[in-house]
Amino acid sequence: MKIAEDLNQTDISLLSFDIDNTLIDFHTFKSNFRKIWEKYKPEDVLLTYNTGRLIDDVLNLIAKGILPKPDYIISGVGTHIYNYKEKKVVKEFNDVLDDGWDLKSVENVIQNIDHPISEQPTKFQHAYKRSYFFHDATPELIASVEQDFADANMHVNVVYSGDKFLDILPKFANKANALQWLLKQLKIKSNAVLVAGDSGNDSAMFDVKDVKGIVVANAHEELYQYTKHRQVYHTENEKGDGIIEGLIYYGVLPEDAKVDTNVDHTEDFFIQQELSHIATEDEDEKIALIKEGYKKAIEALKKNITPLGFSACSIEDNVAHGTDENYYSVWARDGAITVIGALPLIKKDKEIHKCARQTLVTLFEHISRNGQIPSNVRIKDNVPDYSGVGGICSIDSGIWTVIAFYEYVSVTKDIKFLREYISDIKETMRWLGAHDSNNDALLEIPEAGDWTDLFGRSYNILYDEILWYRSNVCFGRMLEMLGDHEQAGEYIRWSQVIKKEILQNFWPSTQQQLFQSVSFAEKQFTLGDTSYLIAQTTPFDFSWRCDTLGNILAFLHGTIDSEKAHQTFKFMLGVGVNDPFPVANVYPVVSPGDPDWRPYYTVNLLNLPNHYHNGGIWPFVGGFWVKFVNKLGLKDIAKAELYKLALINKEGINEEWEFNEWAHGTTGKPMGKAYQAWSAAQYISACHDLKII
Repeated sequence: MKIAEDLNQTDISLLSFDIDNTLIDFHTFKSNFRKIWEKYKPEDVLLTYNTGRLIDDVLNLIAKGILPKPDYIISGVGTHIYNYKEKKVVKEFNDVLDDGWDLKSVENVIQNIDHPISEQPTKFQHAYKRSYFFHDATPELIASVEQDFADANMHVNVVYSGDKFLDILPKFANKANALQWLLKQLKIKSNAVLVAGDSGNDSAMFDVKDVKGIVVANAHEELYQYTKHRQVYHTENEKGDGIIEGLIYYGVLPEDAKVDTNVDHTEDFFIQQELSHIATEDEDEKIALIKEGYKKAIEALKKNITPLGFSACSIEDNVAHGTDENYYSVWARDGAITVIGALPLIKKDKEIHKCARQTLVTLFEHISRNGQIPSNVRIKDNVPDYSGVGGICSIDSGIWTVIAFYEYVSVTKDIKFLREYISDIKETMRWLGAHDSNNDALLEIPEAGDWTDLFGRSYNILYDEILWYRSNVCFGRMLEMLGDHEQAGEYIRWSQVIKKEILQNFWPSTQQQLFQSVSFAEKQFTLGDTSYLIAQTTPFDFSWRCDTLGNILAFLHGTIDSEKAHQTFKFMLGVGVNDPFPVANVYPVVSPGDPDWRPYYTVNLLNLPNHYHNGGIWPFVGGFWVKFVNKLGLKDIAKAELYKLALINKEGINEEWEFNEWAHGTTGKPMGKAYQAWSAAQYISACHDLKII
């Protein structure tokens, strides 16, 4: 297996992209591609459409503003090349296609095929292309069609795609040959070319030597199978949004292009009211406090630097009582979230960089023989603990560690470090995958088995499933970095299955189509529509509560789109999860007498209503919240929320700027340990996300 030593991408000079279900939706023509391309397109990159559509059809899409103006159009599955700037067909290429092509002979062979076949409409036919509907043909049947042409002494291209489309083309005609001919004329090397597609008739493009590729999330299995050994980027998004994602990955478009894929908020009265209120606030005062908080956050983060990695909270500034000794540990979950938050600092602060790396090393040094990442490693004696309250394992510890490792390597480009631990990471992924005991793509979580370790959630929990989706993406990306494109593709594709299951199971709708035999929970599930992903589902019931962190991460990690995230934001803003400070971790809280209430919620009075995990305010979640709002394109609101986050981090129990663990959900008074690492780190991350620092 070839190992990639350098993550920097080769400069791209030409794009060769399929159109239908790659750049645009075939049925609705919807796409963000034109808007993004016209705003961010680089001057030195040529845009080429490489499509099964005929030239006039493509020109019509351009004229209607559905597609941006290209430099070239390769149409009819590689049978015509059109110079868009000169507005003419390149006739020299058609001279190449004439060799051995006989349209009447093609039709004679097709008529003798022993399988239902019918011609596609006239608009899909031309002198160098015959297209048919040929449903559910097996690979053996396609091979026999190719043999039929060979027996007739005809050398043609037989292209089958989408389990129903059959194209017969001249022997030199396909998307790859046309592309290579064009590259030769333009004197562009193939390693400077980026291709993209969604189906089998795009596969030839990926055959071009040294070409780089994008396979969109909605691609057919046939293209996945064909490209699994090639240098391709598997997108998490579908169609046009997937192409934008891929172009950002290859450095053709800037990171800012992501933001512009969001919905338009200008006509939303509720959000406009919020913006009007923010406009009356003192901007200079907010920025000054935010910047002060940034400096204090770095100081707080450095209080957590230990020889084994980031501690959960400052050891020197907190007195331990009983089980509080656990705080004097490198926690997998806390440490991973801290590493992710601290990433903007590691290139300029060697001390923080060293501690971030050591945090990951410490966790993987204590991986169990079956792949479990420890819940925490005690700092005083380097002893791991694999369980939490009541001896229950922490499922999300391993998930967060995989995610953090990917994020760290993405920033540092430390491939040697990745290669050293990739086998351990794979074992962790296997351990995590074993918790999908019924093979439905979702993990089954034991009660109190994640960060809400004294809160009664179990089975399919939104927060954990979102992280499971993200960890599969991250592991796939790490395999891409190492050049293992086949396994990478398998994990990225599996992540898309997880995403679909999450949306199906956690976004209730009265429009759901159910099987005739349904469970009680499924019947109840169709009684209403929601504006957010619900907190939990089991075979017997489900919770309509809104898990704030789960919904925030769902958008940040790409599990839901901007439209759904917009609905979720309006709901959470409306019910006040950010009031008095960002943000309460669940809405509504669980009260005594509620079916979800557990007697152990009164232990240490931790999970009374509006306390701790039962609706308490968590500043580290507030950092993710600010990034969630900013990703929606609402920077002014995000800045106002960051200001409020600075206020709660400043509040303190004994002195200002303690970055406490959590605060009471209604009074906003800080509680928990001081100088909590993840509170400080996620504040730092939010400041960088808004580009305030």
